[in-house]
Amino acid sequence: MHDGTPMQDETARAAGHALAVAGLGKRVALPSGDLTILQDVAFRVGHGDTVAIVGASGSGKSTLLSLLAGLDTPSTGSVVLDGAPISTLDEDGRAKVRGEKVGFVFQSFQLLPSLTALENVMLPLELRGDREVDGPAREVLARVGLGERLGHYPRQLSGGEQQRVALARAFVTRPSLLFADEPTGNLDTATGQSIIELLFALNADAGTTLVLVTHDDHLAQRCKRRLRIDSGRLVADEAMTA
Repeated sequence: MHDGTPMQDETARAAGHALAVAGLGKRVALPSGDLTILQDVAFRVGHGDTVAIVGASGSGKSTLLSLLAGLDTPSTGSVVLDGAPISTLDEDGRAKVRGEKVGFVFQSFQLLPSLTALENVMLPLELRGDREVDGPAREVLARVGLGERLGHYPRQLSGGEQQRVALARAFVTRPSLLFADEPTGNLDTATGQSIIELLFALNADAGTTLVLVTHDDHLAQRCKRRLRIDSGRLVADEAMTA
C-alpha cells in the first residue's frame, strides 16, 4: 500500500544526495505575460562533489543557484538540500536550513562595511546561536592568510582580501554545501587564480559539496562536473576530465 505524497516520495528518493532537483521551473509575471526563466531542470549532486553551472548571460544560471540555495522559491518542481525539502518550506524554514547547512560566496563579496574582517566572519556563527564564535573565526581567517588583518574593515582591504574574508565567512560554519556565484568575477586574473586555489583547498579540507556559477572556463574545469544552462533549460551534464 502506498500512501506517501509526491513530495515525500521525492524526498525519500533524494536521500543520500547533497542536492536533488526535479522538474524545477521558474516563471515571473510581466505586463506582457509570463516570462519563463527556468524550465524542467533536473539533476542530483553527490556529497563532496564539485559542480560548475555555466551558460551565457541571461540563461538562468543565477536564478537556478538562488532556487538551489532556498533564496527564491520555484514555480514548479522541487529542491531537496541535504535531506531538507527546501522548496516547500516557508522563509523561516528556508533560513533555518541555510543557517545550518549552507555557505555562500558572491561576486560582490557582500561584506558588511561597518564590521571588521573578524566580525564579518563571526556573524554567521552568532546568527546561528553558537557559543564560541571568536576562536573559529580567527582560525579560518588565519587559514586564508588574513590572521594579521582581523581588525581591518572591508574598505581597508583589497578585492582579493575581501574575497578571502568572504571565503572564511562561508566556511566558518562548516556547511555541507557551498554555493558560489561568480566568485572571481570582480578580481583580476592573478588574484582570481589565487582565490580559486584557496577555494578548492578549503573545500577539499572540509569535504564540502561545492556548486558554483561561473563564466571562467579555468574555474569550471577545476570541478568534477559541468552543468550547462541554455535559455532556461539544462542542455548538458558533463563529467570533467582531469
